[in-house]
Amino acid sequence: MLLLWPSSAWEPCVSRPPVRFGVIGLDHPHVIGMTHSLVQAGAELACIVPQDGPLAKGYLELHSGVSRARTVDEVLEDDSIELVVGAGIPDERADLGVRVMRAGKDYLVDKPGATTLDQLAALRAAQAETGRIFSVYFSERHENRATVRASELVAQGAIGRVVHSVGLGPHRLNPGQRPAWFFERERYGGILTDLASHQVEQFLHFTGATAARVAYSRVANVAHPEHPGLEDLGEMLLEAEGASGYVRVDWFTPDGLPTWGDVRLMLVGSEGTLEVRKQIDLAGREGADHLFWVDGERVRHEDCRATPLPFAGNLLRDVRERTGTAMSQAHCFLATELSLRAQRDAVVGRAAR
Repeated sequence: MLLLWPSSAWEPCVSRPPVRFGVIGLDHPHVIGMTHSLVQAGAELACIVPQDGPLAKGYLELHSGVSRARTVDEVLEDDSIELVVGAGIPDERADLGVRVMRAGKDYLVDKPGATTLDQLAALRAAQAETGRIFSVYFSERHENRATVRASELVAQGAIGRVVHSVGLGPHRLNPGQRPAWFFERERYGGILTDLASHQVEQFLHFTGATAARVAYSRVANVAHPEHPGLEDLGEMLLEAEGASGYVRVDWFTPDGLPTWGDVRLMLVGSEGTLEVRKQIDLAGREGADHLFWVDGERVRHEDCRATPLPFAGNLLRDVRERTGTAMSQAHCFLATELSLRAQRDAVVGRAAR
C-alpha cells in the first residue's frame, strides 16, 4: 500500500555546519572553561591567536591540533568564523569587543567585559550599530549546576518572589602564581568590577530586575601592603523595585580549604529560601554544586552535579538565530554597568599596614 505523507515530510533534513569560533586572549584560565563549554555544545574551535605565558602555553598544548592565526586581523577577516572568544587582560577586552562586533562577529568575553564606564559606552554604541551579540561569561551562574537548578526552582515559583539576595565570592590569592597586571588596579579594573560582577549579575537574574542602583559600595586593601594596587576586600548594597541584595568579595580563602573559595548564593523569597554552596559543602557532603531549599513544608538538599548547563548551547543558537536566549543584551550591559558604578563610587577603606 502506498502511504501519502504531507509534502513537508519529504523535505530533506539539512544539517547546518557547527558555529566556528576563534580565541583571542589567553590571560585568564576561564578561557579553558569557555572553550570546553562551546565545544561540548557543538561549536568548532577554528583558530587561536597564540601568545606567551604559562597559561597560554598550557592552553595551546591542550589544543595542539587547532590552527594558529598569525594576527588578530586574520581572525576578524575570516568570514567562516562567527564568534570570537576572549579572555585577555581585562582593560583590553572592551577595545577588542568593539573591533570584533564591527568586523561582523559576535563576542563572548570573560568577566569583566569592560573596566571603565567609557569602555562600556563604546561597547553599547558598537553593539547598537552592528546588531552583534556582546556576551559576558559569568561562570558562577552559567557554569555552576546548582545555580542553574536554583534558576529553575525560582522560575517555577518554588520560593515565591525573590526579595533579597546575598552573594559571597571569596577567592584564594595565590600571589606567586599571578601575572604582574593582576596587581595593577587600572588593568584588572578593581575588585568590584572584576569579582563582584558575578554577584551583581545574579542579583539581577534572580530578582528579575531590569533596573537597579548601587546604594553603597566599599573597597579596601586590608592585608596586602606589598601589593598597593590590589583591593583584597569589596562589598556593596543593591536596590531594585521590591528587592535588595548584599555582595561581598575578597581574596582571603584560607589554604586549608580544598577549593579556591566557598562561594555562596542565598535567596530569600516570599515563600521560602534557597542557598547554593557552589564549590564545597563544609558540612562534609562530597563535591560541589549543593543546593539547600526550604519552603513551608520541609528542608531539602539537592546534589546538582547532574543538572544540565544550557548557556553555551543557548548562545550558539543565539548566534545562528539572532535571538537572546542565553542572556539578554540589556541584562548583560546592566550587570556590567552596576559593577562599574559600584567600583567608581566606592568608599576606600583604610590601607593595609
